[in-house]
Amino acid sequence: MIAKLTGLVDSLAADGCVIDVNGVGYQAFASRRTLGRLSIGQPAVLHIETHVREDHIHLFGFIDTAERDWFRLLTGVQGVGGRVALAILGVLEPDRLSLAIVAQDKALLTQADGVGPKLAGRIVSELKDKAGAGPLGVATPGAMPAAEVGQAEGGPSADAISALVNLGYGRTDAVGAVAAATRQIGGTPGVEALIPAALKELAR
Repeated sequence: MIAKLTGLVDSLAADGCVIDVNGVGYQAFASRRTLGRLSIGQPAVLHIETHVREDHIHLFGFIDTAERDWFRLLTGVQGVGGRVALAILGVLEPDRLSLAIVAQDKALLTQADGVGPKLAGRIVSELKDKAGAGPLGVATPGAMPAAEVGQAEGGPSADAISALVNLGYGRTDAVGAVAAATRQIGGTPGVEALIPAALKELAR
């Protein structure tokens, strides 16, 4: 099984690339995020997930292990194949995807091609306990680990999140900002302290 490719980028396409490794070209499907970091003729290292089927062998390439690990989690959800998982990772970077799942932000997931409301609901439901810190090593910049965000969603935190959503902010952004504000203030701040602190986080 191929786990990593190190070579030169031979060609790029909308859904993947060819990596030349000592004269042998390997085709790997990849997300928009990964493809955006590759340049033809330049060295590249891709972490590989190999899918073997009766009629084909597909290589999926990732610019970092966080994206690869999320790919594995996503394809473990019924109805999420390799192409759909890549579409999700193309619109949501690993840290933001982690926060979106913790926030149960189904609308954000539907921005990816092939993801409707029903599938988005299944993804956030099945992966909520696996999102964030842990074996994935995915941290949310400026915010608590995902598990702590989930614990913080109650009382003043929930009220502050609701207020930010009512102001027009996306739920994922609101959850992240309130989590960051909570950590910055310390203790158990009230909603009157959380909202302005969270707005400062959102303004950054």
